[in-house]
This record gives sequence, C-alpha cells and structure tokens, in this order.
Amino acid sequence: MSEPYILYGAPHSLYTGKSRAYLRKQGVRYVEKSPGEPAYRNEVMPRIGRSIIPVLVCPDGTIVQDSVDILDHFEANGAPVSARPPGPRQLIAAHVLEIYGSVGMTRHAMHYRWSYADQQLTFLKDAFAGRGDPQAAAAVMGRMASYLPALGVTPDTIPAIEESYLRLLDILQAHFADHPYLFGGQPSLGDYGMLGPLFAHLGRDPVPEAIMKARAPKVYRWVERMNAPDADIPEYRGYPAGYLADDEIPQTLRPLLAHAAEELFPELTDKLAFLARHVAEQGCRPGEPVSAKPHQRMIGRVATSFRRVPFESGAAPYTMYLWQRITDDYAAMDAAAKASVRELLADCGLLPFLEAERPFRVERRDNIEVWG
Repeated sequence: MSEPYILYGAPHSLYTGKSRAYLRKQGVRYVEKSPGEPAYRNEVMPRIGRSIIPVLVCPDGTIVQDSVDILDHFEANGAPVSARPPGPRQLIAAHVLEIYGSVGMTRHAMHYRWSYADQQLTFLKDAFAGRGDPQAAAAVMGRMASYLPALGVTPDTIPAIEESYLRLLDILQAHFADHPYLFGGQPSLGDYGMLGPLFAHLGRDPVPEAIMKARAPKVYRWVERMNAPDADIPEYRGYPAGYLADDEIPQTLRPLLAHAAEELFPELTDKLAFLARHVAEQGCRPGEPVSAKPHQRMIGRVATSFRRVPFESGAAPYTMYLWQRITDDYAAMDAAAKASVRELLADCGLLPFLEAERPFRVERRDNIEVWG
C-alpha cells in the first residue's frame, strides 16, 4: 500500500475543514497533522514560502497549498465523487457559492468567533493551544482578532452581519428540508466552499453553534453530513444519488444565490476597481508575486460597503483568482449553455460576475499568487 497523503491543518481552521471533508468523501487515505510538526517547519515551509494551512503533501512528494487547489488536484485526476456538476448552470452556481463561502462568509465566521470571544474563551483557548504553548496560542488569537476591521467587522456593520447570518440560516433550512446537498444528492464545489465557515467557526464555536442548532437544525445536520465519508442521507428516503437531472436549479436555491449576490456586490466591484488601478499604476508584470511578501494577502484598503453600510476592506488579489473560476468555465461553454447561465445569473442579480471588465489575471505558481 502506498504512503498516505498528509494534510497539515487544524480542527478550528476554516479552509482545513473544507479540504478534510472533501478527502473523506473521496475515500482518500490521509493523515492529518499539525503545522507545529517539525516536518512542516523544516520541509514544507521552505517549499511553500510561508506559514499557512491547509497544505497537502502527496505520496510522491508533491505539495499542494490552498483548499481550492487541493480539490482541483483530485478533480483533475478523476475524483470518485466529483464536486463539479456536469450541467453548466449548476457548475457556475456552484462556483458562485464557492466564492461566497470562501470570501463573503469569512466576515460572518470571524465575527461570531472573535466578537464573542469572551463568551467562548475556554473553547477557543483549547482549540488554539491544543497541547502547545498557551502564550504562543494567545498571540495567534490576538493576531486573528485584529483582522476584523479589514474583513468588514466593525460596530457599524455587526447588526447587518448578524441579520444576514440569520437570514442565511433560514434560507438553508428551507432548502435542506427538500434536498440533502445544494444541487441534489451529491456535494458540489459550492457545498465545500460554504462548509468552511459553516463548520469550523459557525458550526463548532459555542456561540454560533448554539444559534445554528436552535434556529436551523437541518443546516447543522448538513454540516454533519458533509463531514461523513458517505452520502449520509438516511432521512431522505429514496432520494437519488448524484446531481439533480437536467441541470435543475431548485427553487429553494434561488434565494441563496440572490442572498450571495446582495453581499458579494458591490464589494467585489470596488475591490476589482482598486486592483485594476494598482496593476496599472505599479506596472505589474506577468509572473510577479502579487505582494511584496509571500504571507501578505492584502495589498491595500478599499472604501466599500456591506448591505449598504460603509466600511474599509482589505483588497486581496486571491479573490480575483476565485472569480476567474466562474469566467474561465463560462468561456469554455457553447452558446446555448452560456445563454442558459446568463439567464440564471440575471435572475439572481449575479451578472456582474460575467460583465465586469477585469484587465488582469491572478494565477498561482509554486503555491504563491502571481499576476497572470
């Protein structure tokens, strides 16, 4: 038997949770290890250039960093339970919910973890320290909490964030009353993208977990289902395996897509305009790292808004890397498929994903974001 994959991550890590669930669904033989392991510091970090999780080390020594790239690695090699729906509408909608979970919902996740830190401090200390140094863990916790303003978590936005989260739970509760996953009987890129925040932070930390259990038990059950190695749908008696036939978008999913649109825009538009100016003014060349240091994810601050509440947000080129997944797959479709996708996105307020002009690309080379 070949050596197992190694997943460097943490139980409380948003993006590790997404990657772990995917590996389980695919039946991948893996061992999860802490980034505190000497092998991570001595062998992995020098190759990826920064301290970051999750990181997948393949049996042949290949290193894949970033949850999106980890999923793509297996999808490209014939995943047994593919996260890419075959229908064009389902695929693009899955990408939209992937970026909503990975970018839009980070605000909810970080707010409920750190704004309520005092009410769940024992849990958080245990999660971040594990069997390690409590003082080092406290420093990490302080650094994570300091990111809140750049993520748009401020006294002004917090009421809108909490209202948004409760609305999201209600939408998902209604959808999961009829369907085990977003697009039928099989988890998609959208399911994995949304699982990150809905499990590691909102489905584990005591304060938001209690809200989810009390208000949306079917969402909590979906979180459990996503972490199971099988489909885990006994309550959906007779529900067929696989994605819904005929590229169907359930009516219960349309409110979720509209909800995502309201929260992703205009923020994404504002960040795109900022990054376009940055590229033009700095003369960024293809192949150059997007930031001066590998660990630096944000390269400036942008005046924007969340549900019409103004704030200043950090601009991360990585967000454009996710946006490109939508337009790249759309560009590869035939005319009929494109028309069908445009109709869906127009109906849900998501056409800016296709119509906004992006005069640059962001790629990944050797596990670092570079200008494309």
